[in-house]
Parts: sequence; C-alpha cells; structure tokens
Amino acid sequence: MIGLVIVDDHPVVRDGLRGMFTGDARFEVLGEAGDGREALAVVRAADPDVVLMDLRMPGMDGVTAIKALQDKGVRARVLVLTTYDTDADVLPAIKAGATGYLLKDASRDELFRAVEAAHRGEPVLSPAVAGRLMGSLRSPAQEPLSQRELEVLGLIARGNSNKEAAARLFISEATVKTHLLHAYAKLGVRDRAAAVAVAFERGLLKR
Repeated sequence: MIGLVIVDDHPVVRDGLRGMFTGDARFEVLGEAGDGREALAVVRAADPDVVLMDLRMPGMDGVTAIKALQDKGVRARVLVLTTYDTDADVLPAIKAGATGYLLKDASRDELFRAVEAAHRGEPVLSPAVAGRLMGSLRSPAQEPLSQRELEVLGLIARGNSNKEAAARLFISEATVKTHLLHAYAKLGVRDRAAAVAVAFERGLLKR
C-alpha cells in the first residue's frame, strides 16, 4: 500500500483526491495540507511514500516546499499535480526535486499510474509538460552580446562599412569582422542584415 499526503489550497480538490484514493486498496491517504508550510509538518509526521503537491498556494508555494523537503532529506517522492504547465512553473519544480509533474486534467487511471511510478522513483511527466521540457532543451538560453559586439553592430546598423566601423572604434578591420561573426553566432543569423534586424527585434539596438 502506498502512503499519500495531499497538498492543495482548495479543500474541494483535496476532498476529491482523498475520495478517489481512499476508494482504491493500493493507496492510503495519511494526511492533507493547504499550503507548503503545513505540508512540511504533515509530511514529517506522516512519513508518506508520495506527496501530491500543488504549486501555486498562498504562504509557502509548492516549489519552495519541494526544496525544503529535499533539504530535510525526506524520503517521500513528490509528484506535482497542478493546473499550470508554463516553463515558469515546470522547470523550477523539476529542478527543486519533483519526481513527476502531472496536470489536473489527468484521468483517474493516469493519476494512479503516475503515483505508482513516482513511488518506484520513475520520472512521470504529462505529455504537455514533456513537450515543454524538450523545447527548453532544444532552445538553450541566448548568450548575450558583449559591449563591443553591440557597438560594432550599432555602427553597421547606421550604415557604416567594416572599415568605417574599425576607424571609429580605433580597432582593425579584421577585429570588426571577428566581432560580427561572434554576434552572428549568438543571434543565430548568417549575415549583417539579419543580425541588425534581429538585434532591433530583441531590443538590443535602438532606432
């Protein structure tokens, strides 16, 4: 039997989840909490196998609670169960130590399977969340342009040639070309026109 603690700030949600799990012999609801701070005390006292954790709650939110549980060395696996699937919600929860991330539109069977998988230590992600994580991995954070790269690009945007930009900045023309190549790579473009357009689009240059 898998021992559970349910953490959600909505009593109706907690009641629904408790009724769902209590009706199945594989699970036992050991406790409930309405926010992250209360969850820490309940989990410490109940020693569950799995914690169903909402994220956006008053007081201590879910991500902070997950981190705190990890810091205390609690053995329970945390399965996030929430309505939100934005990068701002998903990534911090996974980084904090959540074993899985499920959305509240999951079916009863999906939820049961997810709890069993989390209990075994297997990662559990709803399809929408898995897609977001893959997208984040494929689109790494953009590397910022250096001050000199921005200066060169700014001069090019104002119609200066490489030679003119070099003269204005008191550097060689070869150095200007090097700065431009670095800027192209960081902006994901192949030529000066595209670099200038993307730089304006991202607010790196002012018109």
